[in-house]
Amino acid sequence: MAQEFWNRAENKPLLEAVSQGKEVIWINERLTSTEEAMSQIQLTMADIDDAEARLARFAPFIQKVFPETAPRNGLIESPLTEIPKMQKKLEEEYQTSIPGRLFLKQDSHLAISGSIKARGGIYEVLKHAEDLALEYGKIKVTDDYSVFASDEFKKFFSQFKIQVGSTGNLGMSIGIMSAALGFHVIVHMSADAKQWKKDLLRQRGAEVVEYADDYSKAVEVGRKNSDADPKSYFVDDENSVTLFLGYAVAAKRIRAQFEEKGIIVDADHPLFVYIPCGVGGAPGGVTFGLKQIFGDNAHVFFIEPTQAPCMLVGMASGLQNEVSVQDFGLTGKTHADGLAVGRASGFVGSVMNHMLAGILSLEDYHIYDLMRDIVNTEDIFLEPSACASFWGPIQLKSKEMQSYIKKMGLEDKMANAVHIPWATGGSLVPQSIREEYMHTHLK
Repeated sequence: MAQEFWNRAENKPLLEAVSQGKEVIWINERLTSTEEAMSQIQLTMADIDDAEARLARFAPFIQKVFPETAPRNGLIESPLTEIPKMQKKLEEEYQTSIPGRLFLKQDSHLAISGSIKARGGIYEVLKHAEDLALEYGKIKVTDDYSVFASDEFKKFFSQFKIQVGSTGNLGMSIGIMSAALGFHVIVHMSADAKQWKKDLLRQRGAEVVEYADDYSKAVEVGRKNSDADPKSYFVDDENSVTLFLGYAVAAKRIRAQFEEKGIIVDADHPLFVYIPCGVGGAPGGVTFGLKQIFGDNAHVFFIEPTQAPCMLVGMASGLQNEVSVQDFGLTGKTHADGLAVGRASGFVGSVMNHMLAGILSLEDYHIYDLMRDIVNTEDIFLEPSACASFWGPIQLKSKEMQSYIKKMGLEDKMANAVHIPWATGGSLVPQSIREEYMHTHLK
């Protein structure tokens, strides 16, 4: 690592282990009360409510264009599923115990694009479409938004471009929804993006530009090209407040699912959530929403690969997006393609500064083992990167996690805890690729 960064970095012993590619657990010493954390940022619950209302306005359009959303009346939402057999398997396989109940949030099965990115990505495209339609007098917010599915609207949107840089899943959500509305959509995809995702995007009408470089290069060129075109809109995964708020709506939805299932979250019934992290937008937005609704009773951890722990190095060092994983001698390459990011979002890092409980890293070979475990125990398929989420509950008995639990005064409350690994993608993975994953062994 460059000496200038190293001299300024906090948590040097932990970062030394990170630079050696070791699995680590970082507990956020800057975590404060939710009230204090929220007082330091501009966003509020009203912003989440506004995003939720916009999604409700678009529900008639979504239901018309994507009939698979009809059972939920055009709302894009995923199941919350208790997974006791997986809980037992993890306890046996990793010689641990997971106190409380284990649920899977299946954003892997969100309609339209089959990943957590369906929340933020689709929301940002819809907001941009609404902004344009309002600006050009095509619609009023009180109108029936199913008109967005008309040929007239498609012709109108065809004069505009939407561009995005992606490792895969964000590009899928942006590409599919933008093309459905009629936009000329260009997805700039990094070298680690899976071929089947590129193929699917092209089938849906998106233009895909491929790069030999990593995610950062795809974003850089995509942003530059978009900025040069006054009729082009760039979806900025690193800095977009709109994306962030689309993800945050998930917290209101999961609260309703808790109520349906009789799940209590309070001081005696803590909520632990574990989310795989790439650049940070999706997990950050979900965390912000969860903390808004459940406050200090929500304990959220991010999970990253040992070769691409960008949010971990940014937050643990205190240097945020000033540093990349390459500054620590890491490759940034990982089989968890959606997490293959070298530099974290500075915007998300700053919002998470006093809100995130911690970050765990894991070696790639675990994700395939865990993917097989969830298929074999619960018959649920997740893409490998989504399975990083299980690393959180597996590590509950580690000294770092136990120290956190003790510090929070939760030792005698953990039997009442609800644990939610957040499954970020998988349902659109083709069968041939699933079989290939099932037979991949890295160790």
